[in-house]
Amino acid sequence: MKVWQKNLILIVLVVLLAALPLWLLPNAEFGGADGQAEEVILELQPDYEPWFEPILEPASGEVESLLFALQAAIGAGVVGFVLGRITKKPEKRDQG
Repeated sequence: MKVWQKNLILIVLVVLLAALPLWLLPNAEFGGADGQAEEVILELQPDYEPWFEPILEPASGEVESLLFALQAAIGAGVVGFVLGRITKKPEKRDQG
C-alpha cells in the first residue's frame, strides 16, 4: 500500500471519528470532562475546596476555547515535527 493511500485512509477515519457522534446523537450535549469531574466531586464531597485557584482566568468561554485550540495546534505541530524528523530518510553522503 502506498503512503498516500495510507494517509487517505487515516484522514477518512479521522473525519468519521469526528462526524459519527454528531450524526448519530444530534441532540446530545457534548460537555468537557472538567465539568463532569467537578459535578462528581461535589456530589461525593459537598464541602470540598480546591487546593489552588487558576493563575489566569479567561475573560469568556470564547477566549478559553481559543487558548485550548492554540494549545492543541502547538502540540500537533510539535508532534508532527518530531515524527517528521524521526521518519526522515537519511541523506546520501558523497564519499570521495
